[in-house]
Amino acid sequence: MLQEFKAFAMRGNVVDLAIGVVIGAAFGKIVDSLVNDIIMPIIGAITGGIDFSNLYIPLSSKVSFGMAYADAKKAGAVMGLGSFINTVVFFIIIAWVLFMVVKAITRLQKQKAAEPAAPPAPSKEEVLLTQIRDILAAKA
Repeated sequence: MLQEFKAFAMRGNVVDLAIGVVIGAAFGKIVDSLVNDIIMPIIGAITGGIDFSNLYIPLSSKVSFGMAYADAKKAGAVMGLGSFINTVVFFIIIAWVLFMVVKAITRLQKQKAAEPAAPPAPSKEEVLLTQIRDILAAKA
């Protein structure tokens, strides 16, 4: 059973998937930082200094508008609009990057398909018939 598991775990698809998951997680952290630390502050500056990370609507009387979002969540029910907006921007960036990757792969596959394929090598029968033809032509 251990040998079967080792054979399964070392198959190319499983290893490729594991590498993809690790790279995807790292890429997700990069995009998360891009959204939270670069894009959203710029959008906040354009919209008059709105801090999207602390943008929420209180749904409880225990929560007041000036509290930090994390404190407001602890105090009572809140609708986290800023968190939702950040997540939507994060999704759009991930979707765009994946679209560009798929588009590039598709373009490469089309280029490969457009390249003329080398003619197949003649079969053994064709080679033998060609030799017979050449011998008969030489005798005549």
